Amino acid sequence: MSETMVTVRDVHKAYTRGKQSIDVLHGLDLSIPGGDFVALMGPSGSGKTTLLNLIGGLDQPTSGEVWVAGQRIDRMSSGELARWRAANVGFVFQFYNLMPVLTAQRNVELPLLLTGLSAAERAQRAAIALKLVGLADRAHHKPKELSGGQEQRVAIARAIVSDPKILVCDEPTGDLDRKTADEILTLLQQLNRDFGKTIVMVTHDPKAAEYARRTVHLDKGALVGEPAAH
Repeated sequence: MSETMVTVRDVHKAYTRGKQSIDVLHGLDLSIPGGDFVALMGPSGSGKTTLLNLIGGLDQPTSGEVWVAGQRIDRMSSGELARWRAANVGFVFQFYNLMPVLTAQRNVELPLLLTGLSAAERAQRAAIALKLVGLADRAHHKPKELSGGQEQRVAIARAIVSDPKILVCDEPTGDLDRKTADEILTLLQQLNRDFGKTIVMVTHDPKAAEYARRTVHLDKGALVGEPAAH
């Protein structure tokens, strides 16, 4: 573990629906060291995905501070946030979000289009990422030619191809059978253990949470008890 990767200070988040204001997070504080692997758990509506989106720079708090990788991101403009996300965060979602017309290789290259890398450098990095997730032999297959587990491996390769400081995973195994889910979680564990990637993962699945170093429970927009270390 290294210095703090994520600091959330007194964060409130409210959404407006019509004339009604709905509070999702209530003065939440959370600290995540670099190299940690944290599972965020809690009932539906507890604020897990909202917190994940704040950490990943996909949303901003109503009040409070969000620091990630040494930068205060809650004060950034949308353009600054987009550039910051491209350089610092890898996203893994439940439903893969792959482009169906592109091969695995091209899907993995997508985040690199925002960089100054040449086509050859992009291809080389994508090949390395696919090899890392065990899919070097599927580089030229399109998503419909892959299993769900293989699609999620492509999504993970896409998430790590730009060498982000943090991986943000929203129910990454929610659409997979148990055996495939365990393979994906073992891969995330390997990225955390062998490559030092900081991972924050939302999950409903207690078995998935067991792969993390610790579990943080949310309920009604607040942390419940002390985060338990594994």
